[in-house]
Amino acid sequence: MLTLLPTPIGNLEDITFRALRALEQCSVVLCEDTRVAKRLLQLLAQKFSLEFGQKRFISLHEHNQNAFLAKLEPSFFSQDVVYMSDAGMPGISDPGAKLVAYAQEHNIPYTVLPGPSAFVTAYVASGFGQKEFCFYGFLPHKGQERSQSLQKILQNSHNVILYEAPHRLLKLLEEITQIDPSRDLFLAKELTKIHEKFYKGEAKDLFEQLKNENIKGEWVVVVRASQQKQEQLCLGVEDLLALSLPKKELAKLLAKVSEKSVKEWYSILTKS
Repeated sequence: MLTLLPTPIGNLEDITFRALRALEQCSVVLCEDTRVAKRLLQLLAQKFSLEFGQKRFISLHEHNQNAFLAKLEPSFFSQDVVYMSDAGMPGISDPGAKLVAYAQEHNIPYTVLPGPSAFVTAYVASGFGQKEFCFYGFLPHKGQERSQSLQKILQNSHNVILYEAPHRLLKLLEEITQIDPSRDLFLAKELTKIHEKFYKGEAKDLFEQLKNENIKGEWVVVVRASQQKQEQLCLGVEDLLALSLPKKELAKLLAKVSEKSVKEWYSILTKS
């Protein structure tokens, strides 16, 4: 049996009863960093007066996951196995997803425990409210790939959630300011920890503010959806519908400025 187990993102009291029970019962702990996992179990044992007993800790991370899974036998899961990331929900920005795919491929029973997740917590705290959103994880560190990803985010019609390292946070705010200085952002620092802090405002203002503050720690950034794109998309469709063009040609043009396909637009036009 495989259990994907979420761990606290800062506050030990966010661990669940089910997670503690799974840690008590398991024989093997797969984890990104064995030192972090062992320390977490020590802290949990002290705080909740528990005895976890002897566990086998095995490192499973981005750099060794393919080799590990290639050698893994399905019989390994005849014992109770837990996979936990260093912090938060496994399978989000860590190797958990490939482990789940392995379990599915080999018909291995598995379950995923609900629990702490930094991007969900930050989104609720943002108050932006739109029920549809996109999660991008970490942006590429540099180069054209980073620029292209940021452009897509700023043109997105949904709110977007990012993770960013503290040494790149000001760079991110500066890049957004150069493209869209008035874009509304929400920033969450050190979620659930003692020094948790929220910032909300326009990109240019937050960039200037955080130049003079201590930005060490873990950050989640929520980018409000592009209102400009939504307006342009609506106007573009209306303008095209007003044109006297053959239906096939009009359907092709409408597909280019909307999320509908040529076939969908042609069906709409022929029925109107």
